[in-house]
Amino acid sequence: MRILVLDTIHGGADIAAALQQRGDTVDAVDVYRGTGVPEQTAASRSYDLVTAPVHLTPSYPLLAKAPVKTHHEMVRELVVPPRISVEITGARGKTTTAFALAHLMTGTGYGILHTSSGTFRMPESELLWRKSITPASVIAACTAARNCGAAWLIAEESVGVAGFGTLGILTSADDYAIAGGSKSALQEKCRSLAACRTVLVPRGVPVQMGWQVIEDLVSVEDDVLSFDGGEVTNPLLTLAGYRAALSAAAAAGLLLGLPVEKLADFSALSGRMQLSEKNGVPFLDNANSGTNADTTIEAAAYLRRMRPGRQIVLVIGMEHHAVCEGFPVSEIRRAVSAVRPAHLVIIAETDDCAGQFPDADAVCTTLSEASAAAADLAKNTGGSVLLAAKTWR
Repeated sequence: MRILVLDTIHGGADIAAALQQRGDTVDAVDVYRGTGVPEQTAASRSYDLVTAPVHLTPSYPLLAKAPVKTHHEMVRELVVPPRISVEITGARGKTTTAFALAHLMTGTGYGILHTSSGTFRMPESELLWRKSITPASVIAACTAARNCGAAWLIAEESVGVAGFGTLGILTSADDYAIAGGSKSALQEKCRSLAACRTVLVPRGVPVQMGWQVIEDLVSVEDDVLSFDGGEVTNPLLTLAGYRAALSAAAAAGLLLGLPVEKLADFSALSGRMQLSEKNGVPFLDNANSGTNADTTIEAAAYLRRMRPGRQIVLVIGMEHHAVCEGFPVSEIRRAVSAVRPAHLVIIAETDDCAGQFPDADAVCTTLSEASAAAADLAKNTGGSVLLAAKTWR
C-alpha cells in the first residue's frame, strides 16, 4: 500500500518505520515543523491510506487525500501483543493504575510495563527506555515483550488505546477538547476502547454492551478497599488520586484473576505523593505531569496529617514548559492561597511567572535547584517540603 503518515512528532516517525518494514511505500509529513516530505509534494501524490493522530485538526488539507485511520488504529495492525495485554488511557491516574496493576502481576512471569515514567522489564523493574506514551510507542513495547518472552504487557497510552488489549481501562471520566476544539477527548477514548476484548470504566461514562464499571466491582471507605471476597487496607486510599487508581487496578485484577490483596503493600510512586526524609527533612514529592492546584492542595493536607506540627515549604510552578497544558499562574496562585505555606519557592523559566509572586523566598528554573533551596529553608525552620511542580519525570 502507499500510505501517508501525518505528524512525525507525535509518533508518526515510528509508525512510518514500522510500515516500511512491513513492505508499504510510505511518505511521512511533519505537520508542525515542515520537515520530512514537504506538504506540497504529498499534496501532488496519490495514496491508498492516510494515518493521523486523533488530535490533528480535521480541516488539515492532507486528510482528504485518502481514507483515514488514526495512529491508534494503525498501531493495532502493526503489533503482536502478549497473551495478556492491558491498555490504559484517561485524563488522570494512568501511570499509578499501570504500576498498581503491575504490582498485582508479580509472580506471573516476565512482563513489560510501558508508562510515561519509563518502560520497564518486570519483575526486575529494569528500565529499558523513557519515551512518550503516544500510541506509536507501544510498537517498541510489544517488540520488547516478544523478545523477552513476556507473559503480559501493560501499556499507558494518550488520548485513547490501540485496541489490541485483552483489557482496556479508562481511568477517569474527565473530558477536554482536542483537534482544534472539534472533538471530545473522552468520546475518542471510548471509541478506541470499544476494540478491546474487555473494557473497564469509571462511573459516569456511557457504558457499552459488556463493559464493566469500576465502582460496581470495588468500593472504598477511608483507607479500606472492599470487593466481593475480601478487602485491602492502604493509607494511600485516603488520597483521591490513589483511591481512583487503586480502585481501577483492583477491579482490573478481579477481572484478570489476580490477587488483589497485594495492593496492601503498594507504595507511593516517585513524584506522586511519595513521602520520604532527606537529612531529617520530610519531603512529599508530588511533582509530575498531572500536578495542578487541586492535587497540590490535597498533597498539603496529606503532608500535614502525616507530619503534624511542621510548617510547609512549598515548591510550585512548571519546569521548562515540559507539559503541554501548562500550570497557569492563576492556578498556582489559587494553590498557594489555599496551602498557606510558611515559605514559597517558585519554579519559572521566565520572569513572567516569578513576577507574580514578589514574596517568594526563592525563584528557580529547575526542580533540583528548587528542591535544594526548599531543603535549606525547611532545615532552618523545622519544616516539611512539598514538591508541587508540573514536570515530566
